[in-house]
Amino acid sequence: MSYEEDGIITNEDIQIPSKERFESGPVVIIECPQSIPCNPCVDACPFHAISMNDINALPKIDFEKCTGCGSCISKCPGLAIFVVDTTYSDNEALIKIPYEFALPKTGDTVKALDRKGELKGDARVINVIKEKDKTGIVSIAVKKTLAMEVRNIRC
Repeated sequence: MSYEEDGIITNEDIQIPSKERFESGPVVIIECPQSIPCNPCVDACPFHAISMNDINALPKIDFEKCTGCGSCISKCPGLAIFVVDTTYSDNEALIKIPYEFALPKTGDTVKALDRKGELKGDARVINVIKEKDKTGIVSIAVKKTLAMEVRNIRC
């Protein structure tokens, strides 16, 4: 099935960096599936790693410019931007996710969910950032094999 049929994004629907880029540190993953007038991610990137052909186009990532800083995460009204760091540890990846519910605390164990909302395992909360009037950003550690699957949590 495709996003148009079931509303669930797959890795085939998004721009994914090369294996080499994944192995060089954190990188942004944008899971924006619809061409609508929106561009806060472009303006938010201090490294000019995100661009659009026009206001209605899907964002494009220059993975070589992206540092994985995450400045774009809380700016996306569609909660469609994540940072994935597969270099976090030997066995775990770090994923920064936008989160608008009651925030967990650093050190908590939460349930890691995939794009369908299905349970993929446990995740450790590494950091929580909540600035006034901005979407919270929760950094979680998951098994490295789940880096491109986990996109949400349940506290």
